[in-house]
Amino acid sequence: MSRTWFITGTSRGFGRIWAEAALGRGDKVAATARNVATLTDLVDRYGDNVLPIALDVTDKSAVDLAVKTAHDHFGRLGIVVNNAGYGLFAMTEEATEKQARDQFETNVFGTLLVTQAVLPYLREQGSGHVIQLSSIGGLRAFPALGIYNASKWALEAMSQALAAEVRGFGIKITIVEPAGYATDWGGSSAVHSEHLPAYDGVREAAAAFWSGTTPGDPQATAPAILQVVDAEEPPLRIFLGAGLLELTRDEYARRVVAWQEWNHISEAAMGSRLAA
Repeated sequence: MSRTWFITGTSRGFGRIWAEAALGRGDKVAATARNVATLTDLVDRYGDNVLPIALDVTDKSAVDLAVKTAHDHFGRLGIVVNNAGYGLFAMTEEATEKQARDQFETNVFGTLLVTQAVLPYLREQGSGHVIQLSSIGGLRAFPALGIYNASKWALEAMSQALAAEVRGFGIKITIVEPAGYATDWGGSSAVHSEHLPAYDGVREAAAAFWSGTTPGDPQATAPAILQVVDAEEPPLRIFLGAGLLELTRDEYARRVVAWQEWNHISEAAMGSRLAA
């Protein structure tokens, strides 16, 4: 039985690859992009199974209309993929206010608007699966990516709360946390701040940290996503990429050590109520 998808950011990257994977197995896809001309080849290959929609996820009216159009056209929405987003490369001091706000407008508020728009349809039908595209940067923070990381941390918290809120309606939530992949995320789709020379040393150390890593093949993520959406009980969180479990174990181990070391101060800060 074919499924119906609503995917944001399908012009390239994961959004395009996952749309092609869904269409390739006979599913239907409402494919959104800022420029629908980038979706022409999908329409040429898959015909009526793909519905191209122009969409800027930061425009609430456009989001509401896009979701309604997709639902009315296909009759239902099964899988919603909040993929639209981009990276901001900036030391925290370097990021302009506009750059930081724009990052949150797309990565957080854009996802929120799409999620809010689809939920009434999913609740009414008593089913649905929302895929929220996060990052390993949604669990760890890295120099020169602090604002981007902050947007993904916000997405993680919102999505985890959302999962508890909608479970009773038959709606599933999965937060996807990829490693570095050979997509355009760090290329023309990214935003870069002006550099302050004071941070050149930090920048060099960050570049050295990433220099030993090999980007993953984005095409290899397609079978993984199909397995996730086909699972009877999909995970709330899933990594895409090798080595992320070890990185996250190390990160949380360091946090626990620090919390334990300072726990006597933490408990004393509770005051006399603790003894009571």
